[in-house]
Amino acid sequence: MKFNRVLFGLSGLFVLANLVSCGYTPEQPSATSGVQKVNVQVAVDPTTGKTIEQSNIEKRLLLDNAVGSVKHLYIIAPTSGQVLIYSTVKGKVTSSGKRLTPNTINSSTYGFPIMFGGDKHYTSEVLQDDGTYGTSSEYIFWFDSSGRYHQHYFTGGQIIHISDQPLNVPSVVLNLEQVKK
Repeated sequence: MKFNRVLFGLSGLFVLANLVSCGYTPEQPSATSGVQKVNVQVAVDPTTGKTIEQSNIEKRLLLDNAVGSVKHLYIIAPTSGQVLIYSTVKGKVTSSGKRLTPNTINSSTYGFPIMFGGDKHYTSEVLQDDGTYGTSSEYIFWFDSSGRYHQHYFTGGQIIHISDQPLNVPSVVLNLEQVKK
C-alpha cells in the first residue's frame, strides 16, 4: 500500500497513526542514483540540551533584541574591497520584507487565528521567533572566537557586513591591467 501524501493536522495525525498500526511503513527518501537518506545523531550540550545551531540562533535573537545594543555596518565594494559606507546601527538592521502583520488573511477557519480590524481572521503565515511576519534578506551569521557577532550579506553586487564590534578593515588596492592581444 503506497501513499503519496498524508495531510497533517489532527485528522492527518490520526490517519498516519492508523496507517502505522496497520503495518504501513513510510518509504525512506532516496536520490535518483539510489543513495538513501542518512540520519545522524547530533550532539547536544549536556548543560543546555541544545545543539550549537540552536544556541547560535538563540544568541542571535537575544543580541538582536537587546535594548540599547549597537552594531557596526560596513558596505564593501566587491571588486576593490574598499569600505564604501560605515555606520553604527542602533539595535539591528531590519529587512524591508518584515511586517508586524501577515500579508494574507482569510475568514475561513484554516490557519493561525489573528485579530485584524477587531475581527478574528486566519492566516497561513507563521509568526517568526522575532515576533514578525515576512522575509529577511539572505545572510550568514556567526560568532568569532572572541565572541563577536558577525552577519554577512551578498546583495546586489555589494557586500554588507554587520558586527557588534568595530572591525579593523585594511585598505585594499587592486591593480587591474588589460592585456592587449
